[in-house]
Amino acid sequence: MAGLLQVVVLLVLLAAAWRPLGDWMARVYTDDGDWGVERLVYRIARVDSRSEQRASTYAVAVLAFSFAGVVLFYLLQRLQTLLPWSFDRGAVEPGIAFNTAISFVTNTNWQSYVPETVMGHTVQMVGLTVQNFVSAAVGMAVAVALVRGFVRSRTDRLGNAWVDIVRGCTRILLPIAAVAAVALVATGVVMSLRAGVDVVGPDGRPSTIALAPAASQESIKELGTNGGGIFNANSAHPFENPNPISNLLEIFLLLLIPVSLTRTFGRMVGSMRQGVSLLAVMAGLWAAMLAVIWTADARSASFAGANLEGKEVRFGIPGSALFANSTTGTSTGAVNSLHDSFSAFGGGGAMLNMLFSEMTPGGVGTGLYSILVVAIVAVFLAGLMVGRTPEYLGKRLGRREVTCAVVVVLTMPALVLLGTGLAIALPSTADAMTNSGPHGLSEVVYAYASASNNNGSAFAGLTVTSGFFQTTLGVAMLLGRFLPIVAVLALAGLLARQPRLAPSSGTLSTGTPLFSVLVAGTIVLVAAITFLPALALSPLAEGLA
Repeated sequence: MAGLLQVVVLLVLLAAAWRPLGDWMARVYTDDGDWGVERLVYRIARVDSRSEQRASTYAVAVLAFSFAGVVLFYLLQRLQTLLPWSFDRGAVEPGIAFNTAISFVTNTNWQSYVPETVMGHTVQMVGLTVQNFVSAAVGMAVAVALVRGFVRSRTDRLGNAWVDIVRGCTRILLPIAAVAAVALVATGVVMSLRAGVDVVGPDGRPSTIALAPAASQESIKELGTNGGGIFNANSAHPFENPNPISNLLEIFLLLLIPVSLTRTFGRMVGSMRQGVSLLAVMAGLWAAMLAVIWTADARSASFAGANLEGKEVRFGIPGSALFANSTTGTSTGAVNSLHDSFSAFGGGGAMLNMLFSEMTPGGVGTGLYSILVVAIVAVFLAGLMVGRTPEYLGKRLGRREVTCAVVVVLTMPALVLLGTGLAIALPSTADAMTNSGPHGLSEVVYAYASASNNNGSAFAGLTVTSGFFQTTLGVAMLLGRFLPIVAVLALAGLLARQPRLAPSSGTLSTGTPLFSVLVAGTIVLVAAITFLPALALSPLAEGLA
């Protein structure tokens, strides 16, 4: 009952925030005026906030901004010895610095190091935390550009990438993260610039308990669906997530913007039913996977009752399952328990969330544009079945539009399957896996699913510090982030050039429960066709053994 009460409270909080936050974000991205701080940023960066960009220019701006972020963040890590609050931790090794820079710029936040012994506070605050803000703002900007493609007609302009990124930070992410950081401090999350506290253990041996400015990073790490922890144990660490109240608050933060963006979408296209239909898909799949993960670990056949291995007692099965389902259904990747220790079907459920391409409800911005792409595919398939020219939101879906959508849909599966296949083919991978057999394969599939979806969580039994894993996972993060973004922006440009068609008797109604079922079925069907053989050899084989 306590677990169900957590779910009810979470849903009530999300329902209460859905309308005001969704409407506010719609105003942010349609407002003609600039705030004073925004004008200062534009003046420094020499940006004309009144000019709008074509799809190609918008894409170049996003790619250039992200590339600059990788370079600057890499240099910041390599020059750590020159920075204050480095605590003599030395320069970050080149391979780790490169992988980490890619990871945080792509909103993946995959960490193959121990943060409290490798990163000083300056690198954490200036590098990791800043990227947590701007990478999330990039995702929202791309989603809004796609929505503008549906809204606008007979134009090649999608807005201004620099303006959209800046507004996402100043008007949405920064204000909410600041309030959330204060709330997290009130629940017991630490916020300190000290390196640690010296203590003496019961056996008389001295040791140091690490401290960090955790609350400020914890708030944006969840709000921006980033996930990288300031401590190695991530949100299982009592300094990041001390009690059930902070746990519920963090889950609320990581779901807040992806859920509310469905209302933003409905408001911008002028039909709230369109946003509600997508929200119903997200909510239905989220609830179904929560039931699978929770039930699997609450009634595990491998344990005497519930499976509490790898879970914090202060959260129990309900708090751990709710967090695991939400963090893998978004692109967050933060963890409050060890996913490697979940039961076969519980861990498989978390993996399947990512193999759904994280649309339940998905990452900040990425969830909205991903489910819109699947909606386009669903409309196209429906049109083929009834012999009608497919249209969605008044825009005709021809060969070029569907090609862009298919590129987005197939990028992640290709990266996961190719990466996993290469890894399994190497003899050295067996030494990197803690477990053999189906569970060992699950560890490898999970790693590439996490990297390709820009999630960042892991089945921690896989050691990925080798050059092969650092390189291939880094490539998966880059391609998994930027190939879909380029294809989405190309799609947005194609849609914006079209005239808006009036609905006719042959137009498929898309704001209905039937359409929600069609979109959900498309998501499940694509995942099943693509990944069923891999799943049959990993979590399914383990669970049925």
